[in-house]
Amino acid sequence: MNDPIRGLLQWSSDPLVRKLIAALVALAAIALLSRLTQASLNRYLRDSDTRYYARKLVALSGYFLAVVCITVIFKDRLGGLTVAIGVAGAGIAFALQEVIGSVAGWIAISFGGFYRPGDRVQLGGIKGDVIDIGILRTTLMELGEWVDSDLYTGRIVRIANSFVFKEPVFNYSGDFPFLWDELRLPVQYGSDHRRCRRILERVGAEVATDTLTQAVRSAWQEMVRKYLLENAGMEPQVTLALNDNWMEYTLRYMVDVKKRRSTKDLIFTRILEEFEQAGDAVRIGSTTLELVQAPPLEVHLSPDRSAGVGEPG
Repeated sequence: MNDPIRGLLQWSSDPLVRKLIAALVALAAIALLSRLTQASLNRYLRDSDTRYYARKLVALSGYFLAVVCITVIFKDRLGGLTVAIGVAGAGIAFALQEVIGSVAGWIAISFGGFYRPGDRVQLGGIKGDVIDIGILRTTLMELGEWVDSDLYTGRIVRIANSFVFKEPVFNYSGDFPFLWDELRLPVQYGSDHRRCRRILERVGAEVATDTLTQAVRSAWQEMVRKYLLENAGMEPQVTLALNDNWMEYTLRYMVDVKKRRSTKDLIFTRILEEFEQAGDAVRIGSTTLELVQAPPLEVHLSPDRSAGVGEPG
């Protein structure tokens, strides 16, 4: 038997090498099983939320099985590595403190109820809908920026999970998926202020449908049972304030967190229709600037009377 073959047999007979080969085979089998399971979930689970959480569960189970396999295969060698692992762990913890903070943030998000996929949140100054929560980062579909109101920009933003420990987390649709919204309407002095109030109250009542009101009340009762809160007014409210230029009405109403822009469009459309029917009785106030043409500028030059001064007589 030649030397290369003998060396290969000796190398393969080494217990450590056999353990490494066994570990690689086990990890490959776990990865293949995880991918096959996730592919089958896409075929059998039709609900997107259930499919998302099932994929996450399969991925976490794969990581757990991988750790268990490595531990079982190398269990006879772990005892002597305790001191080395401790020293190396201290250095790794210092170098990867941001990564460790993100993992800790992921644990807090998962078990602390900060937000879930589908919630509308604001993290680190970025506003958007949560589309994925990873071990290190949360992925958002961005809202706002150069796009007015609560509409998608199309950008995908990934934010480190450690942000939950550093900055406030604004959740627009967590326990209470509704918002109080307001619109302000300037009305000219001299308009029928009573009729204007009736119009706004009627439009607000059209927005506050029975279905929406019941959903809002049920969600708010859950909030009162869970937190230390007082009952709040759920019905639309119209208030009036006077300033130097016009009468300013404010319509306050409840709206679904993801229908804020469309609801405001509906309200303004109905107000304009009602004001058109009211004619000159109710008129919207506005600031008007009028540019007046400047009078023509005429310049008259008188003859120079000092022309002969200093000449000899």
